[in-house]
Amino acid sequence: MNLISLGWNDFFEAAFQPFTNKDFYAGRVFLEHKQYLQVYCEFDEIVCEISGKYRHEAKLQDAFPAVGDWIVFRYIENERKGIVQAVLPRKSKISRKAAGLNTVEQVIAANVDYLFIVTSLNTDFNLRRLERYLTVAWDSGSSPVIILNKADLCDNVADYIAETEEVAMGVPIHLLSAINDQGIEQLQTYFSGHKTCALVGSSGVGKSTIINSIIGEERQRVNVLRSAVDKGRHTTTQREMVLLPESGLLIDTPGMREIQLWDADLGVAEAFEEITEFAQNCRFRDCQHLQEPGCAVRQAVENGDIKKERYANFQKMQEELQQLKQKQELHSRLEKKRQDKILHRAIKNMKKIRGR
Repeated sequence: MNLISLGWNDFFEAAFQPFTNKDFYAGRVFLEHKQYLQVYCEFDEIVCEISGKYRHEAKLQDAFPAVGDWIVFRYIENERKGIVQAVLPRKSKISRKAAGLNTVEQVIAANVDYLFIVTSLNTDFNLRRLERYLTVAWDSGSSPVIILNKADLCDNVADYIAETEEVAMGVPIHLLSAINDQGIEQLQTYFSGHKTCALVGSSGVGKSTIINSIIGEERQRVNVLRSAVDKGRHTTTQREMVLLPESGLLIDTPGMREIQLWDADLGVAEAFEEITEFAQNCRFRDCQHLQEPGCAVRQAVENGDIKKERYANFQKMQEELQQLKQKQELHSRLEKKRQDKILHRAIKNMKKIRGR
């Protein structure tokens, strides 16, 4: 196994320079566990542990290695394991707000070249959710590709394609029937040159079937849809990167019916390109496109140049990002206050010691 087949290029070679001649090696995370990582490297597949020093210095959650990351490790030959020393800079990072009340970032996958957004042509098809996934893709630095799966179950394919094109201007759209192995060959070009692709989408859209078709074997277990509710069971329970037989890598992710945004201002601007363009003609530069006079965006909605549903989803995401920023600011203030208390307590104790 060589690093180039894993996606190594000049970008990562330059980032690795400070670690050369120091008995360090580079590897790529293909499976993430709580206490250790599984890594592809020149020693084939090994287990890597995160060093205590790195764990202590990595204060933010997004600093920890994620699937797709390139890590620097020290190799312990007699144990066939590595000790993580650093994570190389990322070319792209697919993130979301972690589930729960904590305002922290969860990195879904790193160093992804193409993000396959999978939806099926049944009751799962949802333009508003598709807009959200496009926002995440554009913000990540990877290029979005839309896959409309289960074409065999649909009688009005052309209508679905037309609707998708309206919200995904300029984004490649591929029609598939993965269960019948139809259209899979369209995706092969994205993997050439040892590129990395990741799949995202709701449970039951057929991601595992697509992966099986791409790989050519039954690697991913597929669950049968519950016809009563037309929803899939969660087949994939963790993110995993698969090295393809010929060229390229593929990252599968658990089904996500809803993905919460994380610091995605640029992604929103890109996903709602026509709204961004109309906003340039607003009377006020900081227009929120709500009740401000001279708002070109609301005028475009009234004229029918922007669909009301699309505008409403745009505003929903803007509000979500604003609330997230407020929570982040509150968290920062509370953390600073906590650190100040620790510092004052330490100074107070030092004065007591000196006064004895």
